Amino acid sequence: MKIVFALIFIAAGIGHFLNPSLFIKIMPAPVPYKPELVAISGILEIIFGTMLLSPLTSSLGAWGLMALLLAVFPANINLALNPGLTPGFPGWLHWLRLPLQPVLIWWAYQYR
Repeated sequence: MKIVFALIFIAAGIGHFLNPSLFIKIMPAPVPYKPELVAISGILEIIFGTMLLSPLTSSLGAWGLMALLLAVFPANINLALNPGLTPGFPGWLHWLRLPLQPVLIWWAYQYR
């Protein structure tokens, strides 16, 4: 399961570079440097996800993912409160994502 978890974050990190405008849109308005933060969070997802794959770096990767999941939670809240940011995507699904965040943090915690 650790490999699956790692691949989820590696894929998500790559997604930050394939469709950065989506991630920029969902960030709360007062957040500065949106493109830069999207790129940084994408790089960190790739790095931390990759770190999970090695016993030497797995713990650090897990802690990094937990911190990253906490850091991006405001964007998930913003998206749930503003479903028009992603037209064509059912807004209620964004609300379902919010309780998923603690599950992902717990999952990462298993690999610390």
